Amino acid sequence: MSVAVTGVSHKTCPVELRERLAFPADKLPEALGRLHRLFPEGGCVILSTCNRVEIYLRSGQTAEAMHEAIRQFLADYHQVPQEEFTPHLYEFANREAVAHLFKVSCSLDSMVVGEGEILGQVHDAYFTAHAESATDKVLSALFQRAFKVAKEVRTKSNIGAGKVSVASVAVDLAVSIFTELAGKTAMIIGSGETGETALRHLVARGIGKIIIVNRTLEKAQELAAEFHGEALPLSQLQEHLHRADILISSTSAPTAILKAADFQNALKRRDRAPVFAIDIAVPRDIEPDVNSVDNVYLYDIDALQQVADQNLEARRAEIARCLKIVDAQVDRFVEWRQSLYAEPTIVSMAQELHLIRERELKKTLDSLPDLTQKQRDEVEYLTKRIVNNILQRPMSQIKQEVIREDPHRVLHLVKRLFGLEESAG
Repeated sequence: MSVAVTGVSHKTCPVELRERLAFPADKLPEALGRLHRLFPEGGCVILSTCNRVEIYLRSGQTAEAMHEAIRQFLADYHQVPQEEFTPHLYEFANREAVAHLFKVSCSLDSMVVGEGEILGQVHDAYFTAHAESATDKVLSALFQRAFKVAKEVRTKSNIGAGKVSVASVAVDLAVSIFTELAGKTAMIIGSGETGETALRHLVARGIGKIIIVNRTLEKAQELAAEFHGEALPLSQLQEHLHRADILISSTSAPTAILKAADFQNALKRRDRAPVFAIDIAVPRDIEPDVNSVDNVYLYDIDALQQVADQNLEARRAEIARCLKIVDAQVDRFVEWRQSLYAEPTIVSMAQELHLIRERELKKTLDSLPDLTQKQRDEVEYLTKRIVNNILQRPMSQIKQEVIREDPHRVLHLVKRLFGLEESAG
């Protein structure tokens, strides 16, 4: 019952490659279906964000076989040769895979340690997989535990104190360049969580004017009404691009929505006034060669790393406390998963004892024909209670033994003692 994760992140892989391996939200159900068909007896979850692409698997195969299958799936699905991304992969199995998911969910592995967005992204990834019937008992328990661990870390530490989101780092970078935002116009492209967070930080920093651009105009209008801004449909982006001093883009578009020519045209209408652009999206919303356009200063998600590192220093003391929480929860989950080895044997043991109970009960009831139905039911209930009480301590002890000792040796002995079939467990 191996659990494995294979992935790339901002720590191991440049954005140019991450965007080629990313799974757009609208393609995720189909991708999960294809992957789950390779492991129908297990489960899978795909986590794809601007900073990471990770595939979690649970099956009866070996961890190495699962890692190999994931590598092949990524290559086939994205039409990217394995040799291009394999050097950037990390691969974990069992305890290490559990620990990695817990750290990711707690934002201990994020570009900005302590940011809150990643937990929502992990949550969405799991529930998408669950809705597609791609998860199983172990994988579901693993992700549910990850959510609880993240909550505990937030409650018992200050890891999330202060400005910790990617969006807030983007705004910090804008402030470091412009110093004063009061007379500037900010254009937010995309009204998802990241765009909305960036918007709130801009308002807090005193931005002069806000323009919200979104594919769905109604959503842009809702945000514009809340922050006294202007809403535009995405179809009018190029027409109004010249108005933006600061541009923060975070859509889920599969290809770039802004090119060098768009900025060149905008600069003519701005009298060559500079534009500061941050592209948080993966795949990227703005083509990289925009950086070659004079007076356009483009930063992508990886360029935020330097600012994020400064935030990390302020939280380094909290990381040790959080890791202790994570380690303790990893131990608990691994013990629970190990105890699952005993379940088939425990079920067989209970079935065997209840068969004996039913056989002896029938003999007794047949010898007492004068009992009323109520009395017969009481006798049957009594025998069930006796057997269940007898089973309680052995079942608990067996679960503990398979955690501490070799489960196969323990279960083999239990089967011999109770005369169970060797196939059980």
